[in-house]
Amino acid sequence: MSIRNSNSIPVKPKIHTAIWIFCRVALLVWGIVEFFLGNTVQFLQSLFAIAFTHLWDMFQMWGGKSFIIKVPYYLQTELNVFICVGCVVGTSLNLHTDFEYMDIILHTFAGVLSQSFMFELIPLVNGRNRETGPAMQAMFSFTGAIAILVGWEIYEFTMDRLYGMFMQRSDLFSEVGLTDTMWDLINGTIGALCSMFILAFSRNGKLRREKKK
Repeated sequence: MSIRNSNSIPVKPKIHTAIWIFCRVALLVWGIVEFFLGNTVQFLQSLFAIAFTHLWDMFQMWGGKSFIIKVPYYLQTELNVFICVGCVVGTSLNLHTDFEYMDIILHTFAGVLSQSFMFELIPLVNGRNRETGPAMQAMFSFTGAIAILVGWEIYEFTMDRLYGMFMQRSDLFSEVGLTDTMWDLINGTIGALCSMFILAFSRNGKLRREKKK
């Protein structure tokens, strides 16, 4: 459970702060190593990733009186772990090994994370005077998660076309890029669906054991 200061801003427990610091240090070390290996793109990726690990802090600094400052800190913890694993582990495996299954893990977890974020965001946007039931909240957050997953694939396509990257493994003379994109969306959708049902049932009390009288 989070605690709040006098300004009603949630204060992170120390364990979450430690996780954030660890992820940022790991990303920085990874970026420096990749830079000396000649992978400048990965070095820039690490700097961009480190900036994203400060997203929750940015909400608190620049959110003013808007709903964005009420976004739970633990979503940033999930995002930091995801970014760290995706960059340090996922990118390294793709660059230096023949491991083929990291993409499945990352995109499935991306679906879970996107749905969790949207699930928390919807009631904040609605405000206190408009209550949304857990089932409806889960369904709407699922559609928001799909939008985020599609947005990521648009980003990958743009980077491939503008900067000659190989994020979608696209080839003008084959369907490899299309297949990769569709599997990414399918894996992300599976993760979002699982998260949707778990959150809906848990908030409705369906996953709690009934106490014996």
